[in-house]
Amino acid sequence: MPPRTAALGGRLPERLVRHLITPLLRAAAPLTSPLTPDDYLGLLDPLLDARHPAGRVTALRAETDDATTLLIRPGRGWAGHRAGQYLPVGAQLDGSWHWRTYSLTSPPERRDGLLTITVKAVPGGRVSPYLAHRVRPGTVLRLGPAQGEFTLPPAPRPRMLMITAGSGLTPVMGLLRTLLDRGDACGHPDVVLLHSAPDAAASIFRTELRLARERLAWLRYHEHHTRATGRRLAPGDFERLCPDWRERETWACGPASLLDAIEEHWGRAGLTDRLHVERFRLTPLAPAAATAVGGPVRFTRSGVETTTDGSEPLLEAGERAGVAMPYGCRRGICFGCLAPLTYGRIRDLRTGDIHDEPGRLLQTCVTAAVGPTALDL
Repeated sequence: MPPRTAALGGRLPERLVRHLITPLLRAAAPLTSPLTPDDYLGLLDPLLDARHPAGRVTALRAETDDATTLLIRPGRGWAGHRAGQYLPVGAQLDGSWHWRTYSLTSPPERRDGLLTITVKAVPGGRVSPYLAHRVRPGTVLRLGPAQGEFTLPPAPRPRMLMITAGSGLTPVMGLLRTLLDRGDACGHPDVVLLHSAPDAAASIFRTELRLARERLAWLRYHEHHTRATGRRLAPGDFERLCPDWRERETWACGPASLLDAIEEHWGRAGLTDRLHVERFRLTPLAPAAATAVGGPVRFTRSGVETTTDGSEPLLEAGERAGVAMPYGCRRGICFGCLAPLTYGRIRDLRTGDIHDEPGRLLQTCVTAAVGPTALDL
């Protein structure tokens, strides 16, 4: 697969819009009801629409024959991310939006303001082959809110171990690049990275990591090739390649079989509190009854108000009250139910986490009110 490095020049004026025009948009809102000024801005350029965040692909970089890194310029609605989080991405195919999630491989404060995701084409898939092989610079993608807790602590641990396999390396690259950016001010931790891939050609980021291993004294990088060894990474490899693994905080991401073995090994050593694991699946819904609060929920553009018990998803509460709620879940389109929080507090029913940032995009199908709440719908 030949490298694709075509890029678009220029930079959209998202900072100018955010700091100078946003107050004018708020003042104009009554004149554009029931639509919002953002709806009209989105017609001019999707990246100017803060209600439905989007990003434009500016360049592409081949990593392997079946994996490509997309460089994306986020628009005005992008709320930022933490290293290690994943990003819902919407691609328009045959007139419909199709959503998938990909780990962010860029640091949060990348100097050029771009985001990067690395997509591996899944045989028989619909979205990943398009993003990995057919998307072109200039394509606009929808962006959901960054999510996930596979992140760095505020102060990096002095010694860290990272164990990955296949595309499980992608969130860890976000962590490593962030550590590299932080280093000037905070110093670098001692990092060991053990990565498993079928062979060298199938190992994503291999050139970057091998160069980093030669240049950076604080990074030790080991590749394990399953086609040559006939097996995946195993606890014996951890002992051999990183003898002091018990003294290191560990981040692991990869196939379930690898993660199961790691969790069992760390559990026997009594070190589960030092282990961070990322599995590529959603967390099951947490029982909401034990933490239900509820309260009045107002839908500001519709002028409708209802009351919830704290266990009812906001999507269902709005529909019960007669609000035309956006959704995609029932058609198999995840993240189609996003809506901005105007004020109040909400609980993520999957994790129990509480959020209260005005403007935060919510998945209304998996969030519930915690006290008086308002949505921009």
